Amino acid sequence: MTARQTIESGKAILGIEFGSTRIKAVLIDQENKPIAQGSHEWENQLVDGLWTYSTEAIWYGVEDCYADLRRNVKREYDCEIEQLASIGISAMMHGYMAFGPNGKATRWAPVSESEKILAPFRTWRNTNTGKAAAELSKLFNYNIPLRWSISHLYQAILNGEEHVKDITYLTTLAGYIHWRLTDKKVLGIGDASGMIPVDPNTKTYNAEMVRKFNELVAPYGFPWKLEDILPECLVAGQDAGVLTEHGAQRLDVSGHLKGGCPLCPPEGDAGTGMTATNSVKVRTGNVSAGTSSFSMIVLEKDVTKPNEMIDIVTTPDGNLVAMVHCNNCTSDINAWVKLFKEYQELLGVKVDMNEVYAKLYNHALTGDVDCGGVISYNFISGEPVAGLTDGGRPLVMRSPNDRFNLANFMRANLYATIAVLKLGNDVLFKEENVKVDRITGHGGLFKTPGVGQKVLAAALNSPISVMETAGEGGAWGIALLAAYLVNNPDKLNLADYLEKVVFAGNTGIEIAPEPADVEGFNRYIETYKACIPVDQAAVEYKK
Repeated sequence: MTARQTIESGKAILGIEFGSTRIKAVLIDQENKPIAQGSHEWENQLVDGLWTYSTEAIWYGVEDCYADLRRNVKREYDCEIEQLASIGISAMMHGYMAFGPNGKATRWAPVSESEKILAPFRTWRNTNTGKAAAELSKLFNYNIPLRWSISHLYQAILNGEEHVKDITYLTTLAGYIHWRLTDKKVLGIGDASGMIPVDPNTKTYNAEMVRKFNELVAPYGFPWKLEDILPECLVAGQDAGVLTEHGAQRLDVSGHLKGGCPLCPPEGDAGTGMTATNSVKVRTGNVSAGTSSFSMIVLEKDVTKPNEMIDIVTTPDGNLVAMVHCNNCTSDINAWVKLFKEYQELLGVKVDMNEVYAKLYNHALTGDVDCGGVISYNFISGEPVAGLTDGGRPLVMRSPNDRFNLANFMRANLYATIAVLKLGNDVLFKEENVKVDRITGHGGLFKTPGVGQKVLAAALNSPISVMETAGEGGAWGIALLAAYLVNNPDKLNLADYLEKVVFAGNTGIEIAPEPADVEGFNRYIETYKACIPVDQAAVEYKK
């Protein structure tokens, strides 16, 4: 079929992902190739000391993103999207979205809907849950990160927040959108594993940890048990409900889209990143590098002991994954690039932003392999892996005799994007002796060909592959999971489906680490680690 025929026959598949700075929709055909896209730019807000997106911003973003997709389809193919074969919803993982009968009514959650939001959405970026995460980690003998939903829930309890007693449903952003489109309170296992740990054998929440949590909070006398307010945990390929007519109207305010198509289990951006890079098989891994960064290594067995740098989550089909999650990645270097562009414009030089990135990133590779002693910290927000749980401060440091020039400055900022990621992965590779056969990079850091890939290879001392499709990102990844739901007649497992049907052996373009770059990054990281207390002191001073 042509793309137009695919759309008109209702065989196109839609994936929507809610990233930190952009909501993106990707429409794919029956061969899993993107045929249309739409997007909506948005930003989180710091409200009362917490990072959030309002429900109004969420649903306006949904409407605008889909409207952009619809316009692009109309312009490119001169047709309307009336029916879809399947849909997938993905979003940034973790965080806290609590609902109950006494919540706030909004345009998108009117009084007629029985459960409304009880408190502003608290995103993964918040680091105010230190006490809760520490107590739960000790209780479970398992690393419970600050951003996980269970940490937010328990911190709200410790804070004595009035709304907690009214909770009837607790979910993530992806789970929330899916619920409002289907009326189903479900969540993909990968996203669910960022709420509270899951058991890879039972493919649902860890029963012993759920029991311990219920006992911990029993003295508060809440009318709910944890298992009653969590979404049902599903694996890739399972039925997760269908688009209701009301849900269709929420997606497409023009009224063309009809309800009735199935949805795959909603997933987090980690799961869609694994899917989009063919990294769900044991001993494969991927690195996502954008506003935040994280690495995902699919494990042969569980780690030997809890470590606060390592989160244990799962693939969309339930295999254990070691995740190193960093709150900060490209935001600070993006700010520097914009500064240079502003200087050029001040001189009357008009330059395309992509060209500015390409020039600066490639020039960075001409710098010293250890950045000439220049060190950069990109901590726009707190960075738990580096021990900064109370916020961070972007900071550039150098000694008087260091080689401070543009190439070394930019190289230091590139190193900073993945420096904390290296700290966590050093634990995996050196202490846990984790083995990996292939690591694939994707995200904004890799848009300038070869540069981010080369830096990451030096940091991890491992070959890094980047695929042409990696730029499609998580929206394509969740579209693939939606396709797996409806276009898998041979009932292949997810790893085989991706390997044989979607990627057909394509592993992308690989760059191997150069020994001199590895040695240089190692020298950089030793100074970086030694000077983290300087950034911590800056945080304390500016409180």
